[in-house]
Amino acid sequence: MSINITTLLILAGCAVVTWIPRVAPFLIVRNLQLPDVVMKWLSFIPICILTALIAGSVIDNSGAATLPAINWQVLAALIPTLFVALWTKSLLATVIFGIVVMAALRNFV
Repeated sequence: MSINITTLLILAGCAVVTWIPRVAPFLIVRNLQLPDVVMKWLSFIPICILTALIAGSVIDNSGAATLPAINWQVLAALIPTLFVALWTKSLLATVIFGIVVMAALRNFV
């Protein structure tokens, strides 16, 4: 694949289009004092996103069945990882433990 000016312009345009919606809200809101209700609502966004990512991993709807199935391998890794997260309260320890458990399940079970 050769890189020409058109390819570089397309990549730059894609980068700008991706960057603007991520950065613009921070630039707009940084000088505003938001009401407490809005700040409380915004505080729930990270846990909602994390829950959606976890639920999307555990629920497997790729099969031909009419109802979604549970990915038991992911669920088996999720449960001990959740206990490690609650016990250590360390993101690094939780992520490393989860990766090790998932790798062990994928390679040895």
